[in-house]
Amino acid sequence: MAPVQKKQKTGSSLDQLKATGTVVVSDTGDFESIAKYTPQDATTNPSLILAASKIDTYSKLIDVAVKYGKDHGKTTEEKVEIAVDRLLVEFGKEILKIVPGRVSTEVDARLSFDKDATIKKALEIIALYKEVGVEKERVLIKIAATWEGIQAARELEAKHGIHCNLTLLFSFVQAVACAEAEVTLISPFVGRIMDWYKAKTGETYTGETDPGVKSVRRIFNYYKKHDYNTIVMGASFRNVDEIKALAGLDYLTISPGLLDKLLESSEAVPKLLSIDQAKKDGDAKVSFVDDEANFRFGLNEDAMATEKLSEGIRKFSADIVTLFKIVEDKVNA
Repeated sequence: MAPVQKKQKTGSSLDQLKATGTVVVSDTGDFESIAKYTPQDATTNPSLILAASKIDTYSKLIDVAVKYGKDHGKTTEEKVEIAVDRLLVEFGKEILKIVPGRVSTEVDARLSFDKDATIKKALEIIALYKEVGVEKERVLIKIAATWEGIQAARELEAKHGIHCNLTLLFSFVQAVACAEAEVTLISPFVGRIMDWYKAKTGETYTGETDPGVKSVRRIFNYYKKHDYNTIVMGASFRNVDEIKALAGLDYLTISPGLLDKLLESSEAVPKLLSIDQAKKDGDAKVSFVDDEANFRFGLNEDAMATEKLSEGIRKFSADIVTLFKIVEDKVNA
């Protein structure tokens, strides 16, 4: 079950967004900036951790992680991998001192097409969290929504009771497969979808015409119509209008810059999504259970989703490689 959000006084646009029933999640690795927005949860990814790791404030976390890697690894490669995992957990632990709910910690994107390796890494991350006093109930393991990633999440949820957040989700096909895998939460990427269409068409979109917003509304309607418990958390926003157009969605993960704009604004944020309307508007039921071929074909038919998924994995992989290099230099120092 999703954590219960505290009641907020009506005032800023951010307070009004929370009042629609949407759980606000902070999308940052900079935990010092989180508290002022009073989010329920927080999400991170390799890019955010990489950016935060370059800030002097967080040097102590890197030091702790590097020492741990040196103490527990044999080869340099082992020391670095262990240290990076511990660094992700150190950030998560600090974030959980601020937010009352959960933190998302991402599995190495280079494992996106390896089910068994994804499961192994997820279990290692959860074990590290337990070692620092954080129970698995407060962690979401973040996995790319490839076929292999979704199947890994299915097993982690069912066999190990580990909550998963399926990220880099751009298509209805991915969303259906995630719901059928009974994952805890999905993160459809609104802004990156809009980026793709804007580059192709040259058009400028409003919140209502935004193709990313439309995609997430379709997923929300489908989940609610067919009584799936998987939480829909809109992610990757480019502007406040996209956020407002999804008021009433289960969760929204928002960057500090856009949270600031919502906090400083008093413009109305009416609730636009509801279960009652979703029951009317949702698509007819489809299935990809144990049907890898049709999943892959359906995803392949969506050029935007195929391109953005591949691009996202490449970018996250590049950032994790950079993070590994930073940690390796410190391990060898």
